[in-house]
Amino acid sequence: MLSRLLLPLILFALLGLTACENPMIQEQINQRNAAIAAETPGDYFIGRRFYIDRTHFWGYVRKPQQPWQSSKLVVLNEKLALAPDRVKEEPGDGSPAFGYDHNSEYKLWGYFSGRKVYDPNSDLFLQEFVLQRWQLISDHPGWLFMPKERFNGSQLMRPEPEAMP
Repeated sequence: MLSRLLLPLILFALLGLTACENPMIQEQINQRNAAIAAETPGDYFIGRRFYIDRTHFWGYVRKPQQPWQSSKLVVLNEKLALAPDRVKEEPGDGSPAFGYDHNSEYKLWGYFSGRKVYDPNSDLFLQEFVLQRWQLISDHPGWLFMPKERFNGSQLMRPEPEAMP
């Protein structure tokens, strides 16, 4: 009987906490959207490195002034330029390892080849992006899709249904 009385109180308290949080979250989203809208249009892309151990995808790529929700998870083709983190997979000398730049944001020049590439470790068919050159924008750009997201090191932040086999 006591649990029947406590359940509504707990739900009410949780709703109250969520309601207090929403304006702050919405403000963060609004600030991010304004920053993206202010990007200079041009013949380049914005890329966010997203590293999960043993996968072959590079990260998310979008056009300038487009939200991250429109981005594509890609595999980089490095025939014209090497990826920013093209270093040893597991160096023994203390130097950075492959994927050290997880969550770094880059300006990328290149193009989508139109091909889909299979990544066996994630079991996804992903678009191929042919990299021509890159420039670091930020090594700590913050959240990617939503302010409260937390990366656990082994999962994507969103489903990729168009990449499913």
